[in-house]
Amino acid sequence: MAICSSLFVKMCVSENKHFYLCVLEIFALLGLLALVLWLSLRPKSPSYTIVDITIPNSGLENGAQNGSIVYILEIENSNKDSSIFYDTSVLTFYYGQDKVAEKTIPPFHQGRGKTRSELGDMDANPQVWRAVRNSISNATVEFKVTLLTKIQYKTWGIKSKRHGQDLQGTIPIGKDGKPSVHEFLQCIMLQPIYCLETINHNS
Repeated sequence: MAICSSLFVKMCVSENKHFYLCVLEIFALLGLLALVLWLSLRPKSPSYTIVDITIPNSGLENGAQNGSIVYILEIENSNKDSSIFYDTSVLTFYYGQDKVAEKTIPPFHQGRGKTRSELGDMDANPQVWRAVRNSISNATVEFKVTLLTKIQYKTWGIKSKRHGQDLQGTIPIGKDGKPSVHEFLQCIMLQPIYCLETINHNS
Protein backbone atom coordinates (compact mmCIF):
# COMPACT_ATOMS: atom_id res chain seq x y z
CA MET A 1 0.00 0.00 0.00
CA ALA A 2 2.84 2.36 0.85
CA ILE A 3 4.51 1.59 -2.47
CA CYS A 4 1.33 2.43 -4.38
CA SER A 5 0.99 5.73 -2.53
CA SER A 6 4.60 6.59 -3.32
CA LEU A 7 4.11 5.85 -7.00
CA PHE A 8 0.92 7.90 -7.07
CA VAL A 9 2.70 10.89 -5.53
CA LYS A 10 5.56 10.63 -8.04
CA MET A 11 3.10 10.48 -10.94
CA CYS A 12 1.27 13.57 -9.68
CA VAL A 13 4.50 15.49 -9.30
CA SER A 14 5.57 14.48 -12.79
CA GLU A 15 2.22 15.51 -14.29
CA ASN A 16 2.34 18.87 -12.48
CA LYS A 17 5.84 19.56 -13.83
CA HIS A 18 4.68 18.69 -17.33
CA PHE A 19 1.64 20.95 -16.95
CA TYR A 20 3.68 23.93 -15.77
CA LEU A 21 6.22 23.35 -18.53
CA CYS A 22 3.44 23.42 -21.13
CA VAL A 23 2.07 26.65 -19.64
CA LEU A 24 5.51 28.29 -19.79
CA GLU A 25 5.96 27.20 -23.40
CA ILE A 26 2.57 28.67 -24.32
CA PHE A 27 3.38 32.00 -22.67
CA ALA A 28 6.78 32.08 -24.36
CA LEU A 29 5.14 31.43 -27.74
CA LEU A 30 2.53 34.12 -27.14
CA GLY A 31 5.26 36.59 -26.16
CA LEU A 32 7.24 35.79 -29.31
CA LEU A 33 4.14 36.24 -31.48
CA ALA A 34 3.39 39.57 -29.78
CA LEU A 35 6.95 40.76 -30.43
CA VAL A 36 6.78 39.78 -34.12
CA LEU A 37 3.41 41.49 -34.49
CA TRP A 38 4.68 44.66 -32.78
CA LEU A 39 7.77 44.80 -34.99
CA SER A 40 5.71 44.28 -38.15
CA LEU A 41 3.22 47.02 -37.22
CA ARG A 42 5.70 49.50 -35.74
CA PRO A 43 5.49 52.59 -37.98
CA LYS A 44 8.54 53.98 -39.73
CA SER A 45 9.41 57.65 -39.50
CA PRO A 46 8.46 59.71 -42.56
CA SER A 47 11.27 60.81 -44.85
CA TYR A 48 11.83 64.43 -45.86
CA THR A 49 13.62 65.22 -49.10
CA ILE A 50 14.40 68.51 -50.80
CA VAL A 51 14.10 67.54 -54.46
CA ASP A 52 14.69 71.00 -55.91
CA ILE A 53 16.04 74.34 -54.74
CA THR A 54 17.06 77.54 -56.50
CA ILE A 55 17.76 81.19 -55.80
CA PRO A 56 16.20 83.54 -58.40
CA ASN A 57 18.69 85.64 -60.38
CA SER A 58 17.14 88.85 -59.11
CA GLY A 59 18.56 88.10 -55.68
CA LEU A 60 22.05 87.41 -57.03
CA GLU A 61 22.56 90.68 -58.92
CA ASN A 62 25.13 93.15 -57.63
CA GLY A 63 23.60 95.47 -55.09
CA ALA A 64 20.53 93.29 -54.52
CA GLN A 65 19.31 93.83 -50.98
CA ASN A 66 16.56 91.22 -51.04
CA GLY A 67 16.53 87.59 -52.08
CA SER A 68 14.37 84.51 -51.91
CA ILE A 69 14.70 80.74 -51.89
CA VAL A 70 12.42 78.54 -53.98
CA TYR A 71 12.27 74.86 -53.04
CA ILE A 72 10.27 71.65 -53.34
CA LEU A 73 10.09 69.47 -50.26
CA GLU A 74 8.80 65.91 -50.52
CA ILE A 75 7.43 64.17 -47.42
CA GLU A 76 6.99 60.42 -47.80
CA ASN A 77 5.00 58.07 -45.59
CA SER A 78 6.20 54.59 -46.54
CA ASN A 79 3.98 52.84 -43.98
CA LYS A 80 1.34 50.54 -45.47
CA ASP A 81 -0.68 50.20 -42.26
CA SER A 82 -0.33 53.66 -40.70
CA SER A 83 -1.38 57.12 -41.75
CA ILE A 84 0.32 60.17 -40.19
CA PHE A 85 -1.02 63.37 -38.64
CA TYR A 86 1.49 66.25 -38.77
CA ASP A 87 1.47 69.24 -36.45
CA THR A 88 2.68 72.61 -37.72
CA SER A 89 6.13 72.15 -39.30
CA VAL A 90 8.85 74.80 -39.36
CA LEU A 91 11.42 74.66 -42.18
CA THR A 92 14.43 76.96 -41.68
CA PHE A 93 17.48 77.81 -43.78
CA TYR A 94 20.67 78.97 -42.04
CA TYR A 95 23.90 80.51 -43.32
CA GLY A 96 26.38 79.73 -40.58
CA GLN A 97 24.55 80.68 -37.39
CA ASP A 98 22.37 83.29 -39.10
CA LYS A 99 18.80 82.53 -40.05
CA VAL A 100 18.30 83.21 -43.75
CA ALA A 101 14.64 82.27 -44.20
CA GLU A 102 11.86 80.36 -42.50
CA LYS A 103 8.67 78.71 -43.68
CA THR A 104 5.72 77.39 -41.67
CA ILE A 105 3.85 74.40 -43.07
CA PRO A 106 0.29 74.06 -41.68
CA PRO A 107 -0.87 70.79 -40.07
CA PHE A 108 -2.02 68.06 -42.44
CA HIS A 109 -2.91 64.37 -42.61
CA GLN A 110 -1.05 61.96 -44.87
CA GLY A 111 -2.51 58.65 -45.98
CA ARG A 112 -0.78 55.28 -46.00
CA GLY A 113 1.99 54.97 -48.57
CA LYS A 114 1.53 58.54 -49.78
CA THR A 115 4.06 61.23 -50.78
CA ARG A 116 3.31 64.93 -50.38
CA SER A 117 5.11 67.72 -52.29
CA GLU A 118 5.46 71.16 -50.72
CA LEU A 119 6.42 73.99 -53.10
CA GLY A 120 7.71 76.97 -51.15
CA ASP A 121 8.97 80.49 -51.85
CA MET A 122 10.76 82.00 -48.86
CA ASP A 123 11.76 85.66 -48.53
CA ALA A 124 15.29 85.98 -47.18
CA ASN A 125 16.31 88.10 -44.20
CA PRO A 126 17.71 91.35 -45.72
CA GLN A 127 20.23 91.70 -42.89
CA VAL A 128 21.79 88.37 -43.80
CA TRP A 129 21.25 88.33 -47.54
CA ARG A 130 24.15 90.59 -48.48
CA ALA A 131 26.67 88.20 -46.93
CA VAL A 132 24.93 85.22 -48.59
CA ARG A 133 24.95 86.93 -51.99
CA ASN A 134 28.63 87.82 -51.73
CA SER A 135 29.58 84.26 -50.74
CA ILE A 136 27.60 82.81 -53.65
CA SER A 137 29.25 85.16 -56.16
CA ASN A 138 32.75 84.38 -54.87
CA ALA A 139 32.50 80.61 -54.57
CA THR A 140 29.81 78.37 -53.09
CA VAL A 141 27.70 78.76 -49.99
CA GLU A 142 26.36 75.97 -47.80
CA PHE A 143 22.92 76.25 -46.28
CA LYS A 144 21.99 74.29 -43.17
CA VAL A 145 18.36 73.22 -43.35
CA THR A 146 16.34 72.26 -40.29
CA LEU A 147 12.80 70.98 -39.87
CA LEU A 148 10.88 70.74 -36.61
CA THR A 149 7.47 69.16 -36.13
CA LYS A 150 5.51 66.55 -34.17
CA ILE A 151 3.58 63.64 -35.64
CA GLN A 152 1.01 61.04 -34.65
CA TYR A 153 0.59 57.65 -36.26
CA LYS A 154 -2.85 56.14 -36.80
CA THR A 155 -2.76 52.35 -37.06
CA TRP A 156 -5.94 50.28 -37.27
CA GLY A 157 -7.96 53.26 -36.09
CA ILE A 158 -5.79 53.90 -33.02
CA LYS A 159 -3.70 57.07 -32.69
CA SER A 160 -0.27 56.97 -31.11
CA LYS A 161 1.17 59.61 -28.83
CA ARG A 162 3.03 62.49 -30.44
CA HIS A 163 6.58 61.91 -31.64
CA GLY A 164 9.02 64.78 -32.10
CA GLN A 165 10.79 65.22 -35.43
CA ASP A 166 14.06 67.19 -35.31
CA LEU A 167 15.85 67.03 -38.65
CA GLN A 168 18.70 68.78 -40.39
CA GLY A 169 20.77 68.61 -43.54
CA THR A 170 23.18 70.72 -45.61
CA ILE A 171 22.85 71.97 -49.17
CA PRO A 172 25.76 73.57 -51.07
CA ILE A 173 24.76 76.30 -53.53
CA GLY A 174 26.85 77.25 -56.58
CA LYS A 175 27.31 80.60 -58.32
CA ASP A 176 24.18 80.03 -60.42
CA GLY A 177 21.98 79.82 -57.34
CA LYS A 178 21.48 76.07 -57.66
CA PRO A 179 23.03 73.06 -55.88
CA SER A 180 26.57 72.30 -57.03
CA VAL A 181 27.00 69.44 -59.51
CA HIS A 182 29.63 67.69 -57.39
CA GLU A 183 27.24 67.30 -54.47
CA PHE A 184 24.46 66.19 -56.82
CA LEU A 185 26.56 63.19 -57.80
CA GLN A 186 26.83 62.15 -54.14
CA CYS A 187 23.10 62.10 -53.48
CA ILE A 188 21.58 58.89 -52.19
CA MET A 189 18.95 56.83 -54.03
CA LEU A 190 20.75 57.71 -57.27
CA GLN A 191 18.48 60.69 -57.76
CA PRO A 192 19.22 64.46 -57.74
CA ILE A 193 17.88 64.99 -54.23
CA TYR A 194 19.02 66.22 -50.84
CA CYS A 195 17.76 64.16 -47.93
CA LEU A 196 17.28 65.61 -44.48
CA GLU A 197 18.80 63.22 -41.94
CA THR A 198 16.83 62.55 -38.78
CA ILE A 199 19.10 63.48 -35.88
CA ASN A 200 16.62 63.18 -33.05
CA HIS A 201 13.29 61.36 -32.71
CA ASN A 202 11.97 61.84 -29.20
CA SER A 203 8.57 60.82 -27.92
